[in-house]
Amino acid sequence: MLEKIRVFTGNANPALAQKICENLGISLGKAHVSAFSDGETRVEINENVRGMDVFIIQPTCPPVNITLMELLVMIDAVRRSSADRITAVIPYYGYARQDRKVAPRAPISAKLVADIITKAGANRVLALDLHAGQIQGFFNIPVDNLFATPVLLEYIKKNYRGENIVTVSPDTGGVERARAFGKRLGASLAIIDKRREGPNEAQIMNIIGHVKGMQVIILDDMIDTAGTVVQAARALTEAGAVAVTVCCTHPVLSGPAIERIEQSGIKEVIVTDTIPLHAKAKACDRIKVLSVSGLLSEAVRRIYYNDSVSSLFI
Repeated sequence: MLEKIRVFTGNANPALAQKICENLGISLGKAHVSAFSDGETRVEINENVRGMDVFIIQPTCPPVNITLMELLVMIDAVRRSSADRITAVIPYYGYARQDRKVAPRAPISAKLVADIITKAGANRVLALDLHAGQIQGFFNIPVDNLFATPVLLEYIKKNYRGENIVTVSPDTGGVERARAFGKRLGASLAIIDKRREGPNEAQIMNIIGHVKGMQVIILDDMIDTAGTVVQAARALTEAGAVAVTVCCTHPVLSGPAIERIEQSGIKEVIVTDTIPLHAKAKACDRIKVLSVSGLLSEAVRRIYYNDSVSSLFI
């Protein structure tokens, strides 16, 4: 029995939080998260959390600054209400792309956010597919960085068959992810060498590996403006790929992303529900959403019982 557990959520993705609670067989905690007329975040925790193991489920997705502030204020609220342990469950970690200095006098915002979450009172962080693994080291508290690979793999194995499958990393930074994914599919690996022209812009330069006559699965951790994956799909098609499918964990899908996907030759875009889709994305019939609620609820259960979560890291 999960007698000493409480799960709360803000306004970022209440549907995912509700699914996690249903999997755990508990009710979602009573919390009211709103804003004053000037935009200040307001949080009211409407039940006792004294001595409880509290999990706050809040992806810091767009609008990033608002959802991040909701997370911080909720953490502070339950800390001041004498919660025994506070775990910040962050399915999507905003500011993760700013994990290093790329120019003089540039911030490392991912580290700043980690410091703020820790200072607010979180005792532990549960994340999913962090953009860069080193972000775990930005925290001085335990971090469990799970991967959506099992969820994506299950769908691919059911719906994509044949020996002519190749997994593709859209950049050199994602090679390890694509290689591990391809190994479990028994697929070969290809890499796209790209040169970024500026923020949210990418130019495809070269394809390393054999893709002619193959079913291609592009694997990435997120799709933002879709510039990278659309250019990758075009380059792969020109190189002889018979079909291009995209798998990603976090469907940010900002700016012209949906228009680019609809005008591209991409067969299907498979995403998870770490970030709720906006209206235009929901209307796009090429986007397939898979739920990570089962994975996260199992992690929450194991953390509560102080069991190992190592078997979930695949």
